[in-house]
Amino acid sequence: MSHPKLSINQATIKYANLADALSATVEGGVEAIGLWREPVNEVGLATAAEMLTDSGLRFTTHCRGGFFTLPDGPARVQALDDNRRAIEETATLAAAGAEGSTSILVLVAGGLPEGSRDIVGARERVRDAIGELVPDAAAAGVTLAIEPLHPMYATDRCVVSTLGQALDIAADFDAAVVGATVDTFHIFWDPQVLDQIARAGREGRIATYQVCDWKTPLAADVLLSRHYMGEGVIDFGSLTRAVVEAGYTGDIEVEIFNEDVWATDPLEVVRRTAAAFDATVAPHL
Repeated sequence: MSHPKLSINQATIKYANLADALSATVEGGVEAIGLWREPVNEVGLATAAEMLTDSGLRFTTHCRGGFFTLPDGPARVQALDDNRRAIEETATLAAAGAEGSTSILVLVAGGLPEGSRDIVGARERVRDAIGELVPDAAAAGVTLAIEPLHPMYATDRCVVSTLGQALDIAADFDAAVVGATVDTFHIFWDPQVLDQIARAGREGRIATYQVCDWKTPLAADVLLSRHYMGEGVIDFGSLTRAVVEAGYTGDIEVEIFNEDVWATDPLEVVRRTAAAFDATVAPHL
């Protein structure tokens, strides 16, 4: 069996359908999985929940909600409605997972709307959108986990670039309902990262901890530049110890976007992921 806190984020085995992702995770000796909306919706929520229950796996997060930066209008209304569906999916899957499952929806804020240069205004629209969703999340028992992304994604994917910015947005809301995602790939570079992890702990905002490595040169598509832990430059010791010292006791997801990893047999990926986790993260727990 792998380390009991390890969870496989489904993005790491992206090309596996839901059934194959669940079976590879189980066969690889991992006890938990984070799911993505697309493969869940391929089979339907009720079927996905039944499959998850049958697998015996804990459910750790649902990816993803967000993309809140559009100005007022029909597209923004549609995005908010889609996030409400994501909240419902998260609650259903958390209830279907094994004991210890967590009801966490990861939010990626969204980039600059086409033609806009107002990144400050875009962040404020993120805050406003989360405020609109908080009653739905609270009623469903779901935590909205704002994920800061590395600044290279600021214009096209996520105007929230630091853990501090995510916590500033979350500060307006109940910590049980709005927290933050701490992802090593996106925040390791930040000179304030250890202070902000400690702050997140004090404020009760660490909803989930995700790990993978950063290695240069980056891929031509920088979205696909994530690696197994230990292959790059991230210091998992200092970051993991900081998260633990901040009071986080939950599962830890490995989330890798990498074409070479995706092209590998999912069971082999799960096993390699578990070995990398044991070597780089587990010693600091």
